[in-house]
Amino acid sequence: MQKKLSITTLCISLYLTGCQSPEPEITSPSPETTPSPQVSIEIPQKPLTLSPNNPEKIASTQVQTYLTTLANQGFSQQNQGIWIQSNDTLLANYQGTIPLPAASITKVATSLVALETFNPDHQFITLIGTTGKIENGVLNGDLVIQGGEDSFFVWEEAIAIGNLLNKIGIQRVTGNLIITGKFYMNFESNPQTAGNFLKQGLNSQIWPGEALSQYETLPPGTPKPQVIIDGVVEVSPTPPENIKLLIRHYSFPLAELVKKMNQYSNNLMADMLAEAVGGYQVVATKAAEFIGVPKQEIQLINGSGLGEENRISPRAATGMFLAINKYLQQYNMSVADVFVMVGKDKGILDERKQLPNFAVVKSGTLDYVSALAGALPTKEKGVVWFTILNKGASVTQLRNQQEILLRDMLNKWGTVELLPPELTANPERKTKTSQSEIIENGKK
Repeated sequence: MQKKLSITTLCISLYLTGCQSPEPEITSPSPETTPSPQVSIEIPQKPLTLSPNNPEKIASTQVQTYLTTLANQGFSQQNQGIWIQSNDTLLANYQGTIPLPAASITKVATSLVALETFNPDHQFITLIGTTGKIENGVLNGDLVIQGGEDSFFVWEEAIAIGNLLNKIGIQRVTGNLIITGKFYMNFESNPQTAGNFLKQGLNSQIWPGEALSQYETLPPGTPKPQVIIDGVVEVSPTPPENIKLLIRHYSFPLAELVKKMNQYSNNLMADMLAEAVGGYQVVATKAAEFIGVPKQEIQLINGSGLGEENRISPRAATGMFLAINKYLQQYNMSVADVFVMVGKDKGILDERKQLPNFAVVKSGTLDYVSALAGALPTKEKGVVWFTILNKGASVTQLRNQQEILLRDMLNKWGTVELLPPELTANPERKTKTSQSEIIENGKK
């Protein structure tokens, strides 16, 4: 089923990316809900980050000018951190190994550990089943949802599943809607709230305005589901016995989930993905080990970056970008497949008109924190990997100076006219989406 998500109506308090793409072939993931995985950490033979000593003189001079400008504007230099490198060359370092408030750069750590734990094509599975029999359009029993940590289960998913239930022959459920496992909907992780959303989504007669608006973005002729549930939403720690499976729902592949999370810096998705790998402590520990830096350079209190207690060193943030790019290369992908490319991708960076085109970046903002990290293609130095972590009273001023610094770097090293291969997104990923399938007799 083709889908297109409306940014305005889908967001619950955040912006989310739109999505529209045909169904790909299903790659036979496990039909079981996904447990928190156990991952063996491979320490890189060659550190992805560099020694903080002896940075290149010219770039360091540019950075010193940048820091002096901030100081003249009243920003304490102790609250700033910068790391810039290209290949094996350290171009600039200021407090590069000191963990500083990172805001949503924390999502880079979550992205790295999620990708390394699963893989870009991993899909989270939600199972829909019943405890009763279907007779004359009525399911005499409960409808059971076994959640599988799908962080992007939204109105479209409920509409698609409702239409499949209608196709199976279910218009009414005499029992309850039972929610088990980690079932999320519309970025709500509370199973009762998520279940209430699903109950609404399955029955177009009780759709809220948001669901109707979502439906109107779907292809013309998409049926409106009608699955009336007579009972209540019941949350159960374990699924009932003797469930007959009806539908298996596959999430968007992980790479697309990570892209959506980063495009609109969705905090709820980030915390859900962090939970899927074992929690924010696991994210911090594994991220440090994946890139070969001391643990103290990545200090987290969640997977999203909310709170200044999330602290990452500029060196570690840069190393995580490098690690993601290196990992994705084996799948013919790059960081552009999971982060925003300026000038090409929509997202929260739309308002920052002065960022250089072709830069692949993640930003972060709190009340007194502005952060920017990613990759900048240049003629002379190739891809320059950078992290700028700032803290001060005016986020707007800090952003302006970040953009000036990046433009100064391009003036020095030259602007590219064509994307380098290492920052080119894989066009085949645009066809990746979520899908649902009917299971016959409990089997695919």
